[in-house]
Amino acid sequence: MSTQKLRVIQDYEKLSPEIQEQIKLVYPQGYSQHLIRFTNAKGEYVSALPFETFEKIYMVRMSSEKASRLIEEDDDYDVDGNLREDVREQYEDEHSDVEYLGENDNYEEEED
Repeated sequence: MSTQKLRVIQDYEKLSPEIQEQIKLVYPQGYSQHLIRFTNAKGEYVSALPFETFEKIYMVRMSSEKASRLIEEDDDYDVDGNLREDVREQYEDEHSDVEYLGENDNYEEEED
């Protein structure tokens, strides 16, 4: 029996703080370079940040401009747009039991 996950298109601001924190762990170097484009049910092009949990596949609706602005205005990120180390450690501790974060590794940027 195959089960399909619920697909949700949602604005970043409407996500729970826990999901926002988990997204920051998956995308510690910002969001704009990870945006994808797709056509919604109305036939409109939408850009979004993908994020998957056990129950849902989130498409977090945002433009590249909004993605950059979110990082610039978020105190969790440093001036270079990287998640601060102390914040990363805190969120890793708080969400250490969240197994699906590892499944989002394919979205992470590779280190050179």
